[in-house]
Amino acid sequence: MPAAVPPPFVSPPVRIVVDLELCQGHAVCQEEAPTVFRVRERAGGYARVELLQAEPPDVLRAQVLAAVRYCPNRVLSILEEK
Repeated sequence: MPAAVPPPFVSPPVRIVVDLELCQGHAVCQEEAPTVFRVRERAGGYARVELLQAEPPDVLRAQVLAAVRYCPNRVLSILEEK
């Protein structure tokens, strides 16, 4: 009898949280994960991140983690769903 093959590992879904009060619009997140984040200039010359996908698919996990890691103002965080 063949050995049982374990199911592939699937990471739990993630939800991205952005602190818009602290965002200064450096656009590092957009560079790291352009399908998840977009930085737009707002009235008064202020730039803010716009979240395009609050719960991105697992295939974008590495890009999202890089965006969180390299954000100069540390305004991004990830909540892992259980």
